[in-house]
Amino acid sequence: MTQTYVLDGTAITTLEDFWRVVGEAVNGPGGYFGRNLDAFADCLGGGFGTPDDRDFVFEWRDHDTSRAHLGHAETARQLESRLARSHPSHRAEFTAQLAEARAGRGATVFDWLVDIFEERAPNALRLR
Repeated sequence: MTQTYVLDGTAITTLEDFWRVVGEAVNGPGGYFGRNLDAFADCLGGGFGTPDDRDFVFEWRDHDTSRAHLGHAETARQLESRLARSHPSHRAEFTAQLAEARAGRGATVFDWLVDIFEERAPNALRLR
């Protein structure tokens, strides 16, 4: 039987909110299912925090609300944070991505998350 994890899109206004919501959906209050993009990908692909039953789907309800909140402004905020703590060899890349986000162009945080779902758990995401 397929296990369905429901993500309340109205509760996701930042990437940090997403980590909380997805963690609680899978593992209950205070639950963990990644707190950065790499850890999230690991969890989806079979790393720490992955449900024992690999037959699962995530139903992201009100995803359009999340999509709006996880748009270019949130992307710029996340990239500013990455830039501040990045290795000098990555600064040019993050600076270029940040300029694109500030201009309202390029992939957004929402896009990053959907891409990870598609790559690590194909067909496991249902946008509602």
